[in-house]
Amino acid sequence: MTDLPPSDRTDSPGLTVTAHRQRRTLTVRVRGELDYDNVDELLDTVTHQLSSDAPLRDVRLDFSDLTWIDSSGLSALLMIHRHADTVGATLRLDNRPALLDRVLRITNVQDHLARHDGT
Repeated sequence: MTDLPPSDRTDSPGLTVTAHRQRRTLTVRVRGELDYDNVDELLDTVTHQLSSDAPLRDVRLDFSDLTWIDSSGLSALLMIHRHADTVGATLRLDNRPALLDRVLRITNVQDHLARHDGT
């Protein structure tokens, strides 16, 4: 797995986004709170990689260290899904904590966003 250059790593209060690219798979680890104050950091990281010259087949968002998500975070996931779909990549939501599954279920987007996860 290859770490992306430091410019593609984002740290802010409440959120850390770390991206790794290996061949045609982008894995983004999301740590902390994904909310209105920092949602652009995740969006910018993923959309930058999706717009690169080397096409992606899979975008994997690892939520094992997610502690909070609000409606802005959910909106970001929907936008990332749309961007990934546009370039022919599959979005996968890995290691979803119960709080994320609850938000996806309550908003009726679990089947839409998590359909490739086998859950």
